[in-house]
Amino acid sequence: MSPPVAPPGWSRWLVPPAALSVHLSIGQAYAWSVFKPPLESALGLSGTQSALPFQLGIVMLGLSAAFGGTLVERNGPRWAMTVALVCFSSGFLIAALGAATEQYWLIVLGYGFVGGTGLGIGYISPVSTLIKWFPDRPGMATGIAIMGFGGGALIASPWSAQMLKSFGSDSSGIALAFLVHGLTYAVFMTLGVLLVRVPRGEKPSASGPSALDGVQVSARGAVRTPQFWCLWIVLCMNVTAGIGILEKAAPMITDFFADSSTPVSVSAAAGFVALLSAANMAGRIGWSSTSDLIGRKNIYRVYLGVGALMYGLIAWLGDSSKPLFILAALVILSFYGGGFATIPAYLKDLFGAYQVGAIHGRLLTAWSTAGVLGPLIVNWIADHQEAAGKHGSSLYGLSFLIMIGLLAVGFVANEFVRPVHARHHIPAPREAADVARQQPESA
Repeated sequence: MSPPVAPPGWSRWLVPPAALSVHLSIGQAYAWSVFKPPLESALGLSGTQSALPFQLGIVMLGLSAAFGGTLVERNGPRWAMTVALVCFSSGFLIAALGAATEQYWLIVLGYGFVGGTGLGIGYISPVSTLIKWFPDRPGMATGIAIMGFGGGALIASPWSAQMLKSFGSDSSGIALAFLVHGLTYAVFMTLGVLLVRVPRGEKPSASGPSALDGVQVSARGAVRTPQFWCLWIVLCMNVTAGIGILEKAAPMITDFFADSSTPVSVSAAAGFVALLSAANMAGRIGWSSTSDLIGRKNIYRVYLGVGALMYGLIAWLGDSSKPLFILAALVILSFYGGGFATIPAYLKDLFGAYQVGAIHGRLLTAWSTAGVLGPLIVNWIADHQEAAGKHGSSLYGLSFLIMIGLLAVGFVANEFVRPVHARHHIPAPREAADVARQQPESA
């Protein structure tokens, strides 16, 4: 499937909606916590076990993005979006079969392995194309698209909760909800496949700079630089801190205020998940656009430094004030989303637009690691604290202190980021394109 080239007069502002149709769909992953309590009840699972499909999905996201990044660069966004559509929708259908037959391993296989592969390919599918369409505003451009991934749960969370209410929260009701998800997202993602285009030349905007101006580094060269690994640590720490709340959001807010005079209902907990999704989404466009003004390093100082402060407020004061808990969690999730949306522009600043999609794919292995660490830290500690007879906010205090330490590690790693040494540079932008044609990289 050859990349569709934009005809003369094609508006670059049609590309973000194409990316959004894919990202809003795969962003459903952030609503997984809505399915955790029904699955635990219907199949007799622990909190750690019910997190496994989500964890494996995030692992596969990073791995498929890393290994498929060069294929996405080579085959173009339409090919990548098609692969994402098939994998993501098929994952839901397999999970539906698993729920209907009460075979949990099929849910893990479908949602986690197959669907997670679709997550990774779909996530990176528009990044390089958007940067080439918007070389003058890379933070804003990637923020618009990646905003959709953060906002997917804003739609999916109440939608999923309503389906479980209508179909029932037993295994058959969960199966039907998975089936409806798979079919609906297949239709919606098709819109992006049909709409996406790539630029005709190096300058899609006559008044803007070329996407291949300045420093250019290949994907193979980038992974040999300390800058890449510093950013790997930065992304991993920021994601671990955010995903620790997001994956367990619904049961977490219920636990925090279970002993208060105003306990949180199931529907209110689902609403909290939707609020977190809104913050995640707003942070992706708001903070990434801000990074175009104040710089990538400065914005990550905010994400990591202020994020640690917010975790401290929740750990020490969160159970005394519901508004404080919600506000601090919203800020953390806005930084979490902003970190994702800013990282492609940070990579473009350091390594150039040449093969930035493949570099981004490799960096997303940090997300795979964080996808295991965040839920594992929060769920494992909560399960053990509950076994020790503790309840409420006491289930999460230790895990939140660990998150503060991880954010501090990320803050230090960001301070070590410097311009890439000239020995890693491709000699000239046009030569970079020649090298790509003559010596195609393996993924």
